[in-house]
Amino acid sequence: MIDVKSCLAEAQEKMDEAVMYLEDSLAHIRAGKADVRILDSIRVDSYGSMVPINNVAAVNTPDARTIAIKPWDKSMFRIIEKAIIDSDLGIMPENNGEIIRLGIPPLTEERRKTLAKQCSKEAETAKVSVRNARRDTIDKLKKAIKDGLSEDMEKDAENDLQKQHDKAIKQIETLLAAKEKEIMTV
Repeated sequence: MIDVKSCLAEAQEKMDEAVMYLEDSLAHIRAGKADVRILDSIRVDSYGSMVPINNVAAVNTPDARTIAIKPWDKSMFRIIEKAIIDSDLGIMPENNGEIIRLGIPPLTEERRKTLAKQCSKEAETAKVSVRNARRDTIDKLKKAIKDGLSEDMEKDAENDLQKQHDKAIKQIETLLAAKEKEIMTV
């Protein structure tokens, strides 16, 4: 016979992972403000291995529209610049010999709408993951009835599972609303 608590805990863990995945995905979507996390996906060649930019340089945001990258090794300037230009970031780096600056341009209305749609797709993917976790757990509980689990316990577990599901969906919608607000704010 299965342990209902461990089954529900496993479902909760999957739902939490979906929410964390969404948080991470939304953090990498550019919203008009400077955020060093948009550089996380860009890798540079440092002594034969591909590493994130923040492993070879100090990265910070001196103001709301600028990202400053100060390489620790002068030879990394060209490599970092090339990696940024080759990426899908769409920002041209400015190099003054000391610091590489990325000026984050204000978003156009059309670009804002495109980014909002992208955020909605990411949120929908997370919701599907949450629903799949709920469905898989319900299937396990139904099979457990055949193995001797009482129907009352199964119904109680299903109710608890539904509450977990609703909480996760609410978290996803809250994250999406916050990101869309951030994107649409001029």
